[in-house]
Amino acid sequence: MIQTLDLILNINKPLHWTSFDCCNALKRNYPRKTKIGHAGTLDPLASGVLIVAIGKATKRIDELQAQTKQYLAQITLGATTITYDAEFYPELINDTSKVTKDQILDTIQKFVGNIKQLPPIYSALKIDGKRAYELARKGQEVVLKPRIITIDSIELKDYECNDGITKFSILVTCSKGTYIRSLANDIGKELGTGAFLSGLIRTASGDYRVEDSIDLATLVEFKNPIKQ
Repeated sequence: MIQTLDLILNINKPLHWTSFDCCNALKRNYPRKTKIGHAGTLDPLASGVLIVAIGKATKRIDELQAQTKQYLAQITLGATTITYDAEFYPELINDTSKVTKDQILDTIQKFVGNIKQLPPIYSALKIDGKRAYELARKGQEVVLKPRIITIDSIELKDYECNDGITKFSILVTCSKGTYIRSLANDIGKELGTGAFLSGLIRTASGDYRVEDSIDLATLVEFKNPIKQ
């Protein structure tokens, strides 16, 4: 059992784990009433920096959540999904072979600055005490309002088009509350092809960087939370 309390941990969240799964796994290493919380949710299909506060350090969660985030996102053009990511099968398949790298460069810059962003209906935002994704999965109508978020910069990292399928990666520096899934979907709309988020790594949260993060498996018994 870990004896040191009042910690801030920079965890490299594994794929397919929820942020809650990571906190729950860590709780097994601490006395029963120890407070443990995370500073900023990462979706199950994302990996990278997850800041976890333990003990009295949980008082700093709001401060840690407010810090600027950085993500490396892979976007696939020419299709959409209802979750805006790769959780569901793509639909509305379009040929993207005529979309040029320059078009992508011009388009992504349109999203830099203070912008209105509509969160995905498959998100953890609460509506009347219920998570939006819970309502969406039950087929209930989900109405969310656009929010003002800040994207400080977007840098195109790589680009490829093979057999009419275009994929590219962007490095995004942004404010708390930014949904990279929504950004991918909005980029697809702007290009007229559709798009979804096909990979995501949170590379930094404030001064905490993924290259300095700790693998969860080194701290706890590593059990995949997905039910077989």
